[in-house]
Amino acid sequence: MQWLELTIGTSSAGIEAVSACLTAQGCDSFIIDDQQEYEDFLEKNRACWDYIDEALQKQLQGLSRIRLYIEDDDRAQTRIASLRDALDVLRDRNTGRDLGPLTVSVSVLPDEDWENSWKDNYPPVPVGKNLIVIPCGLSPEAAGGRLPVILDPGLTFGTGAHPSTQMCMCRLEERIHGGERVIDLGSGSGILSICALNLGAASAVGVDIDPKAEDIARENAAYNGIGPDRFLACTGNVSADKAKMEILSDGGYDVVLVNIVADVIISLAPALPRFLKDTGIAITSGILDSRLPEVLAALERAGLEILEIHSQEDWRCVVAKKS
Repeated sequence: MQWLELTIGTSSAGIEAVSACLTAQGCDSFIIDDQQEYEDFLEKNRACWDYIDEALQKQLQGLSRIRLYIEDDDRAQTRIASLRDALDVLRDRNTGRDLGPLTVSVSVLPDEDWENSWKDNYPPVPVGKNLIVIPCGLSPEAAGGRLPVILDPGLTFGTGAHPSTQMCMCRLEERIHGGERVIDLGSGSGILSICALNLGAASAVGVDIDPKAEDIARENAAYNGIGPDRFLACTGNVSADKAKMEILSDGGYDVVLVNIVADVIISLAPALPRFLKDTGIAITSGILDSRLPEVLAALERAGLEILEIHSQEDWRCVVAKKS
């Protein structure tokens, strides 16, 4: 079955109106590309990262469009004509309002084996000496004798491709010997908790402020044969929620993971000793080289001793323990 990609040119001000028009036409899923929406998202979430994708920012420059996909069947041309008519009506009802050109361009997508083509975009990712991240659905032979960490490639909260995550996985490979208690603050997809458990940790807790991450991490754990008896995924902000911090930190951990960005690590630093056993270690990553001095200072102020600093590309990973 071939598919058609329909691209509607609009404006930032017209995104909402065009989306409502598409919904009324029976289109229940579409993709919005809008520079202003991207810029607003960056501004509202400035504390969540130390860099932005400049290539994406350039690609979105001046762009406002909505894309949707329909089957290239005998009804396709009728649906396209109906959509164009609906957009003409929308324009007439909004005279004086900048909705953009409201043009509809159509392109034919190449006929592909959609069931298998995703594998080209999510190949297995070897990490460290013995680990490999593989998408669910691949044969176990894809691990090639390495220890697999299985993830759903459609859940993009952490896929193992980023240097900061890979450095954490390498540290876990070095530090997990069996029976450890682990907590991951900012767990996303759950990749680091799953990695620790697959390496032999006794239990792991994944905490994230995004409630969607909780379900995603739990689902990824299930792909690895890990149940709730070993892995707890939960939603919370341990910096702001002191009660949750008290509950989660009870008993301490052998390994505390914080793979986020410098500002979040700095804000979490005072809480890290509470989570650590006396012999435990904290692995912090997601630190750009330019922010490393600030992170080191924050960890030391919190009463931690720096043991190791690891580098991969522009990113740094710091291993510390209680002083």
